[in-house]
Amino acid sequence: MAVSKKILVVDDDPDILEQVELVLKANGYDVATAGSAADAEEFLTATQPDMVVLDLMMEQMDSGFVLCNQIKKLYSNMPVIMLTAVSASTGLGFDIRTPEAKSWIKADCILDKPVRAEELLNSVRKLFQA
Repeated sequence: MAVSKKILVVDDDPDILEQVELVLKANGYDVATAGSAADAEEFLTATQPDMVVLDLMMEQMDSGFVLCNQIKKLYSNMPVIMLTAVSASTGLGFDIRTPEAKSWIKADCILDKPVRAEELLNSVRKLFQA
C-alpha cells in the first residue's frame, strides 16, 4: 500500500480548518492542522509535511505570506496552496502567473474562499504531480 502524503493545513478559522481537513482525509491524505502561523512554524521545525495549505490572513494581515516565505526557505520544493477571502471582501485579487507577483508571492497556488472541495483536490493532485 502506498504511503499517504502528509498535508499541513493552517487556518485560524476552526470551521475552515475542519472542512479542509475532512475533505483531504476523505481522499486518503494524512492531515495535520495548526490554528495559527506560530503553531505551524512550531510543527514545521519538528516535521516536514509533503504540502502546506494555509490561510492568507491569520494573526496579522500578512501572516500567510510570511509563513509561506518561511516554508520556502526551509523546504524550497514543498508545494504551498494559499487560501484567501481577500478577493471576496476587498475586490483585490492575487495572480501568481506574473514574474512580479512570483517574486514576492511564494505560494504555488492561490484559491479563493470559500474553496470548493473539487477545486482544492484538483490543485493538491496537480501540485503533487509537478
